[in-house]
Amino acid sequence: MGNCQAVDTTAVVIQHPGGKVERLLWPTSAANVMKSNPGYHVALVTLHIQPDERQDGSGIRITRVKLLKPKEMLLLGQVYRLISSREVARALSQRQHEKLSKSQTELIRKHQQQKQNGDEKQEHSQIRHEATRQVKDLLKNTQMTMKGRQWRPSLKSISEMPS
Repeated sequence: MGNCQAVDTTAVVIQHPGGKVERLLWPTSAANVMKSNPGYHVALVTLHIQPDERQDGSGIRITRVKLLKPKEMLLLGQVYRLISSREVARALSQRQHEKLSKSQTELIRKHQQQKQNGDEKQEHSQIRHEATRQVKDLLKNTQMTMKGRQWRPSLKSISEMPS
């Protein structure tokens, strides 16, 4: 009469690092998946094909990975991947390093423009101060992301009454 087989569009697909594929037939939160797989984060995997300018008509395939927050829901028909905490920390530090080098390049460019304008000494100290502040902010943010954000209970002591 009817077809009772589950189709991939009606399942949440989770790819494990070892190649194992898990299919859930119901939506669930990313926190539930992370609880059952400690040391891993959940990421949404999307494939984008951008048209290439070559004559063969093929496109450039770009795989994008977006980390999910624990409160976000895993939706049916989507493909998710488990990524280790080490890989996430490495990617975050690399991103911070790229931001730092980009901001330093911009500051050098500004300095060269100001040097041409003549206000060299005053502007140089301002640029150095701004670069130092940005480096400190980026290092602070990197250290905060590297620390584990675990919930710790705060319990108040209870005095016992003599009986």
